[in-house]
Amino acid sequence: MPLSFVQSLSFRVLFALLAGGAAAAAFGGWALGELLRLNACPLCIFQRLLAMALMIFALGGTLLPRWRRFWAACAALPAAGGLATALYQSHLQMAAVPSNECGFGEPTLIERLVDWFGMQWPSMFMATGFCSSKEGVFLGLSMANWAVLCFAAFFALAVWLMLTRQSRR
Repeated sequence: MPLSFVQSLSFRVLFALLAGGAAAAAFGGWALGELLRLNACPLCIFQRLLAMALMIFALGGTLLPRWRRFWAACAALPAAGGLATALYQSHLQMAAVPSNECGFGEPTLIERLVDWFGMQWPSMFMATGFCSSKEGVFLGLSMANWAVLCFAAFFALAVWLMLTRQSRR
């Protein structure tokens, strides 16, 4: 998508696209997991939570575009967190070291959060897989690799929305 096309869109439309992309990532990942019987790991579930948070902040920007910089900054945070988490998971998949595997040893804050959400809504947030396993490979990329691409795009758009000086409706 050329930058001139993106610049021609209103902030409201761009936030709606960001919200839609985040919703597609969160719920599409869940649906693929269910259809293909993939075992989501704690990092996968954490990325799903971050995509949902991003979706909520982007919806805020869609509904209240005059607060564009605030909503874009709020959306950039879970996008950056999702990017970092997906990069870490991709690293675990490329160089699997059992001592770095999630789920072994004392639970981290992320694992505790995922466990809590898993008890509240098991079909959406129950972590049953290992972070280093490459399940759901498509076009040579694992789900974690695809998440890197998605969160990088989300982060770039959120930062652009936050920093652009053009005034639009």
